[in-house]
Amino acid sequence: MPVLRWIRRNLVVIAGLLTLAYMILPNIIVMVFSFNKPKGRFNYSWQQFSLEAWKDPCGVADLCGSLSLSLQIAFWATLGATALGTMIAFALVRYRFRARGAINSLIFLPMAMPEVVMAASLLTLFLNMGAQLGFWTVLIAHIMFCLSFVVTAVKARVMSMDPRLEEAARDLYAGPVQTFLRVTLPIAAPGIAAGALLAFALSFDDFIITNFNAGSTVTFPMFVWGSAQRGTPVQINVIGTAMFVIAVLMVLVGQLIASRRKSNARN
Repeated sequence: MPVLRWIRRNLVVIAGLLTLAYMILPNIIVMVFSFNKPKGRFNYSWQQFSLEAWKDPCGVADLCGSLSLSLQIAFWATLGATALGTMIAFALVRYRFRARGAINSLIFLPMAMPEVVMAASLLTLFLNMGAQLGFWTVLIAHIMFCLSFVVTAVKARVMSMDPRLEEAARDLYAGPVQTFLRVTLPIAAPGIAAGALLAFALSFDDFIITNFNAGSTVTFPMFVWGSAQRGTPVQINVIGTAMFVIAVLMVLVGQLIASRRKSNARN
């Protein structure tokens, strides 16, 4: 039958579209319910179209405060994890030293280990050190958690780099700093950017590690979890929709810039 033949020819495309729809569906539901006006405390069933939540996204007490705190922690955790992870990735790829294989294996432990185990371990460390749980303990924990992901992303990029390009720069009398800034860093930049974006997303979204080490500090994921116990305000859907739209726009802008660069390089 023609229909069956068409399905067989486009089976991979159909499977990809269905998977994409499955992944995007929760975001669409969140977006739709950001325009809802629930009659009770819980925003779980559609009642009435309204723009009240969009007009006052900070109308719920402590919501924007927790959001601001999560953004601050994610920003500084991204900087710390990206800086440390980039240096570790270059060291693991470019240099030979003792215990290099063991360090390579240890780097992947936080990625394979359940978050609750890492969270409990960090909490034990902080308590034994007598540290007061709060902003700084959460920041340190997030850097530790995101570090492995940054190392993996940057390491993959550095391993694919052609060392002859750096040798050519040195042959043209470029110093170590010039070679790094004008050759090495631009080539490694996509991997570093990917690791940084991944670290930011993981830090902003984390709940388990944060919940163990936050003390009285309340981040946005903890605020959402606490709100779900007593009633979910529509403003949470508004913030989630805004974050989703911003992320999609960033991806589209990145794709547009990359396509223009390719077209300019061909011309």
